Amino acid sequence: MVGRSRDERERLSRTPKTWPIVAVLAFAGACSSFMFTIVVPIQADLPELLDESRVASAWVVTVTLLTAAVTTPIAGRLGDLYGKRRIVLALIAVLIVGSVIAGASTSLPVLLVGRALQGAVTGVVPLGIAILRDHLHEDRIGGAVALVSATLGFGGALGLPVSALIAENADWHLLFWASAVLGLVLFVLIASVVPVSTLRAPGRLDVPGVIGLSIGLSGVLLAIAQGNAWGWTSPATLGFGLGGMAVLVVWGWYELRVADPLVDLRVAARPPVLITNLASIAMGFAFFSSNVNLPQLLELPVASGVGLGLSLLAASIVLMPAGLVMMGMSPVAARLNRRFGGKSLLVSGAGAIIVAYSLALVASTQVWQIMLVNAVIGVGIGLGYAAMPILIMHAVPATETGAANGLNALMRSLGTSGAAAVMGAVLAATAVEFEGLQVPTRAGFDLTFTIGLIAAVVAAVLGLLIPKPRRVPGEHRSLPDDVA
Repeated sequence: MVGRSRDERERLSRTPKTWPIVAVLAFAGACSSFMFTIVVPIQADLPELLDESRVASAWVVTVTLLTAAVTTPIAGRLGDLYGKRRIVLALIAVLIVGSVIAGASTSLPVLLVGRALQGAVTGVVPLGIAILRDHLHEDRIGGAVALVSATLGFGGALGLPVSALIAENADWHLLFWASAVLGLVLFVLIASVVPVSTLRAPGRLDVPGVIGLSIGLSGVLLAIAQGNAWGWTSPATLGFGLGGMAVLVVWGWYELRVADPLVDLRVAARPPVLITNLASIAMGFAFFSSNVNLPQLLELPVASGVGLGLSLLAASIVLMPAGLVMMGMSPVAARLNRRFGGKSLLVSGAGAIIVAYSLALVASTQVWQIMLVNAVIGVGIGLGYAAMPILIMHAVPATETGAANGLNALMRSLGTSGAAAVMGAVLAATAVEFEGLQVPTRAGFDLTFTIGLIAAVVAAVLGLLIPKPRRVPGEHRSLPDDVA
């Protein structure tokens, strides 16, 4: 160091700033969530815009959910093998291509291709969380994970009114061109700010495992997503559902015998990982239940006796504060995690959702009441979604954080998909005719609140049952014992 100035020595010894990495990955999470709300303002008009039936146009939403669910665990494994940053950039590139295709589309098949490609960007969230583990000091991981996890709600809450404004004042194709621009900005930021991944897992990609998981998940999720439209006992629903489960059974048998599995089921079967993933399904179900019933309560006509008669834009503005609450809970979640651990954080989040649905059962007839209920749900999701990745990373080897977080994200997706199907079926079954339309009754909404409450209770109970991970000899943990 002889000959160097004092300022130069200090500069060389200074630890690089990590907050830009956190900020960029949080932005990536918000963009990912935005892709799922972008078509909400035009969903009811798609049959007319595309000259297609309502059943056919519903695939604009379904195909994105399918792609997201299938891509997420696969992208996690690819990130572990070939570099998380590299795979994140690849997913964003797929998003940009999909957005351009959707923006230029004039028919349903072309739009479906674009929307399918857009769904791939969901994989950036679990990969982003794994990147945080690789580059952040252990004292900062909790807060950073909480922030990135919160963007899943924030992006959707903020994106909905923005999408509504664009749809009401411009051509609907502009929604997809805007998402392409977002993707380009995100690609540049990731390439410029996020460091190259150096921690890699040994082995190679399990191609048969990728094919088997894709087929099995697609069958199950198709049955869930289309069950209301096809009929839950129809040959199509039973065929896809049972066929998908059969494929997943065979896939699981194969994964236990292959040298480099796509998903290490032995690690996934460890009680801390397994119970956390089961709790994630319940938490995702409880969260998305509110996304189905609360907007309908706000938007149904006042004359129906149950609705508050708001426009889509007004309803989205009423629900938007919940996303801000999720973001605001990030530092709180970090402090609670450091003091009490991820297990207590998850149980606290589920407890907040229990309180929210209890409030909804006794007071959800005014706009401010629904805003309050949704904000309390935001508190619960801000805590619970922050806890899940921390619990998972604490229980798996450092070289498997991408795949493990991808699997956990898939579990949450199964919960949200199940909630959409169940809530839709309940509201449809309790609907009555109003001005030629089928409108849900108050009893139907109360039943959905009760089901959401039960799901939150299940998440809380499972959270209490999560054991402390046992250290396996020779295995490196992703986090030290005192973090989770």
